[in-house]
Amino acid sequence: MPLDSYMTLGHSGLRVSPLCLGTMTFGEDWNFGSNVADSQAILSRFIERGGNFVDTADIYTKGHSEQIIGDFLAGDRSRRDRLVIGTKFGSNLFPGDPNGGGLSAKAIIRACEQSLRRLRTDYIDLYWLHGYDELTPIEETMRALDNLVSAGKVRYLGFCNTPAWRVCQAQMMNRMSGFAPLVATQVEYSLLERSVEHEIVPMAQTLGLAVMPWSPLKAGLLSGKYARAGGTGRATTFGIPIGEREHVLVDALRAIADKHDTSAAAVALAWLSTQPGVGPVIIGARTLDQFDENVQSLDIALSADEIAELERMTTPAPTSLTQIIARARAAIQNGLTVNGFSSTKSPLAPTTDEDRY
Repeated sequence: MPLDSYMTLGHSGLRVSPLCLGTMTFGEDWNFGSNVADSQAILSRFIERGGNFVDTADIYTKGHSEQIIGDFLAGDRSRRDRLVIGTKFGSNLFPGDPNGGGLSAKAIIRACEQSLRRLRTDYIDLYWLHGYDELTPIEETMRALDNLVSAGKVRYLGFCNTPAWRVCQAQMMNRMSGFAPLVATQVEYSLLERSVEHEIVPMAQTLGLAVMPWSPLKAGLLSGKYARAGGTGRATTFGIPIGEREHVLVDALRAIADKHDTSAAAVALAWLSTQPGVGPVIIGARTLDQFDENVQSLDIALSADEIAELERMTTPAPTSLTQIIARARAAIQNGLTVNGFSSTKSPLAPTTDEDRY
């Protein structure tokens, strides 16, 4: 599947590429990432290959990521209009200012204006709430966002890193109030982080939201770049612990990758693209080689057996609620059971259709 095999984003008419270019690595302000020239080279390659969806945030490399994108697009309105640019708000870029971040109307409007300046554009295609703020009434947040849409400064809305119940509350409020709806949710999702399958993914499918995974390679762990080493305490650059379970999974990814003449990273991304409700997947890259390797995932058709093997190795631990729901489903469909065994039939249970009424 080529990068220009566009899909609609959630329950909207917005057409986006199946991979979204994440730009947290644009800029060296966090002591990692790519310099300006390399960042813009990756952005250029992405567009040349047919990609049209770019993800950034006001906090990424202290605003430099947005600025790099804005400078790249400056003076070329056609190229800007062909791109779908998403950025995020909520982080406090002004230490000491209690209103410098968060989800209040004051903070949202200020953040939007600053992102517009750094991106050197007059509108944001997809404006993301970056994280849950329990101090601000959700009514205030959604009204402020709807006002930005009405003003033409924002086209679409999404939530990142927010509990399912809060996303559902916001979407129901939007529908009842006639506010602009949410079209997507962005969450951490990978073979090593599948807990979102319990509630976030079903919620998103029910409400018509696209599920956009971030960190699909678990901070590079699933790329296989962290080799086995003696001793304990090994971790990724971002402090994610690496143990035998992770190494065994990477070994399985490599074995599948060899069959498809590709990389472990591409296989991990390809698996994610097969999951219900998922897409686009956000990929990041510090180099052109990493970018090209990640895009290879679009050309991989995993077999049912390969998908089943990876899912067997990474099944998320059930919660008490998911266990109760599973038991209730069995009771509803097959009759009441106790500890997995059919219970003794009650003498009061109806024996004929007439007895039921």
